[in-house]
Amino acid sequence: MQKEITCTINEKQYVLSVDVRKSLLDILRDLGITSVKEGCGVGECGACTVLIDEIPADSCITLAVWADGKTIRTVEGESANGQLSKVQQAYIDAGAVQCGFCTPGMIMTTTAFVEKHKDCKVSREDIRKGHAGNLCRCTGYETIISAVEMCLKDSDNNDSGKN
Repeated sequence: MQKEITCTINEKQYVLSVDVRKSLLDILRDLGITSVKEGCGVGECGACTVLIDEIPADSCITLAVWADGKTIRTVEGESANGQLSKVQQAYIDAGAVQCGFCTPGMIMTTTAFVEKHKDCKVSREDIRKGHAGNLCRCTGYETIISAVEMCLKDSDNNDSGKN
């Protein structure tokens, strides 16, 4: 059974006819948005994390029909005018990218975390807890935590561009 939905993905509005059984991950991949990765397919690894109305969500367990009327952000939507977002640049600067499979989902979780905590003092433990839904087998997480700290340190000094 098909259902028509309207949603905004990376600042572009879409009207889509979707199979009611399909996940948001499947629909995004069908649209050519390849940053979302299917790691586990059951919402445990975070490789498919996107922001839905600014809240991190596992797109593999989110039905596409639930995206009706929502705003969705993926890594493809984070760069502006050829410039990496603050989070993307921090991941590079901190050496937080290894194999890259988990990186897009991790970046989206970090983006939401930084946006939520930009005016707060957070500990490394807070950062760990805030990223608990994202698994990374390559980095050991220390460089990812460092990248988040860089973003939070910079948030007072950077009022322009995307977070």
